Amino acid sequence: MKKFVLITGASGDIGEAIAQLLAKEGYSLYLHYNKNQSRIDQLMAALNTYGGEYIAISADLTSTEGYQKIVKNIFSLDAIIHCSGHAYYGLLTDMTDADVQHLMNVHVLNPILLTRALMPKLVTKQRGNIQFISSIWGQTGSACETVYSAVKGAQISFVKALSKEVAYSGIRVNAIAPGAIESKMMSSFNEMEMEDIKNDIPIGRFGYPSEVAHACAFLLSDASSYITGQTISVNGGWYT
Repeated sequence: MKKFVLITGASGDIGEAIAQLLAKEGYSLYLHYNKNQSRIDQLMAALNTYGGEYIAISADLTSTEGYQKIVKNIFSLDAIIHCSGHAYYGLLTDMTDADVQHLMNVHVLNPILLTRALMPKLVTKQRGNIQFISSIWGQTGSACETVYSAVKGAQISFVKALSKEVAYSGIRVNAIAPGAIESKMMSSFNEMEMEDIKNDIPIGRFGYPSEVAHACAFLLSDASSYITGQTISVNGGWYT
């Protein structure tokens, strides 16, 4: 029997890595994206070799109503992976109201509303899995990424609370907190800054999107059946 997983932000580097690994493991996928249609088309073509069912869903999660379009396109569902997001690097005083609102909408408001709307599909089955791809900055905070740190911290708090609320329904809720991952989110740093960051990481390198994907697959599997309400750090020892 097919298992369906919704991945938001599937056109991003981490979202794409998660989609590729889960498709390889036999999952059927709902692949959410906003504007990057070409990358989703390429991803869908690559996934077709695995023989699952793959459905692309376009929705703008910077809008307060963005989650509604996703909900309308979801039928059978076994898991939700909230991976959609973007960062803002700069001083808090330089941020516009729109900058702050977009971060709140993408990382907190829409994921919460989307989870609320889709929860009955998981409760009916008396099993399910919800994951948030949070961030190291949600655990410890970062100067010049204050609002991003705040929304990622909110995700972790939501995971802790929701996991207690839905455990009786057989639903597990966890977060993954990546550190510095080789992705477009690192593009705002110059070469010298990148080297300084690497020197701060005990393992001495950036992580790979595939390493986040493997953590995600583990939390989906029965091997993690007694793990809920937790935040799994994938950060090379950068924050412990």
